[in-house]
Amino acid sequence: MFQSQKHVFWEALLVTILIFGIGVFIGVVLENWRAGKIEYSYQQSEIRLMDIKAQGEIYSLGNFDCKTTIQENLNFADSIYKEAELLSRYEGAERLTESLKLEHQKYDILRALLWTNSIKIKKQCNASYYNLVYLYEYKDPSIDTVAKQSVFSRILFELKQMKSDKIMLIPIAGDNELSSVSLLMSMYNVTESELPVILIDEKIKITELQKVEEIEKLLK
Repeated sequence: MFQSQKHVFWEALLVTILIFGIGVFIGVVLENWRAGKIEYSYQQSEIRLMDIKAQGEIYSLGNFDCKTTIQENLNFADSIYKEAELLSRYEGAERLTESLKLEHQKYDILRALLWTNSIKIKKQCNASYYNLVYLYEYKDPSIDTVAKQSVFSRILFELKQMKSDKIMLIPIAGDNELSSVSLLMSMYNVTESELPVILIDEKIKITELQKVEEIEKLLK
């Protein structure tokens, strides 16, 4: 009888290990699929940004078509924002590999380039849109920071719905170990300890926000 119980124990252990191994394998495969999907979206966005920057170089040889360039940049910012939401949903799941973190870093570099390009276009064309850069904590936010960033994200989403063609909304992780982002933050006096921060036209810095009306007043 003792031998029978021992045999059953080892069978149960092997089945448990097998199920656990299959679960881990499926998890890794699923995350790699997510990373691959994000990588494809990133490549498309990268090509679009290069195309916009190329337009600027071409226009500099002659007449600069501000209307087309501004609209293209706004459209690109909108697509980047939607892709940021997709990336955030994927990262909401438990991460078993570092693939999504690497994809996030690539997107942050792309957003930093979008930010600098937006500043350039705004100056050259005297554009009326607002640059709204949302710098947030990504790596290990506290519970309080997560709650605060949830409020910021909700308010910015509402604002984007209300003033879609008037704001260039660019979310960027401010603590993702990227020198380009750190340099931009330093240029506009933003430190990691202040995150989350919303910058309006590189001049107004917001660290506390509760209602969409509060930021709306600053856009008039």
